[in-house]
Amino acid sequence: MASKTNTTTDHDEIRRWVEEHDGKPATVRGTEEGDDAGVLRIDFPGGAGEDALEHISWDDWFEKFDANGLAFLYQEQKASGEDSTFFKLVSSNGS
Repeated sequence: MASKTNTTTDHDEIRRWVEEHDGKPATVRGTEEGDDAGVLRIDFPGGAGEDALEHISWDDWFEKFDANGLAFLYQEQKASGEDSTFFKLVSSNGS
């Protein structure tokens, strides 16, 4: 079985997938500039955790996401058929 990935810029689709996997919007601690969110991440249970990441609101997360012209590439399931939390932030213009 092949793994299935999707790429989207749809806020509702991203939020749904993240929350279905118990993830929370976050930024890498120390990378923020003033009111601007830093490097975007999703904090999943068992991941880097709050020592490295700071939870932020979905509004702040999506503001930075849109301002940087990003798209959200995510894996629905691994090739083995198991659920996956793999994602990557990529340029939405394909470069």
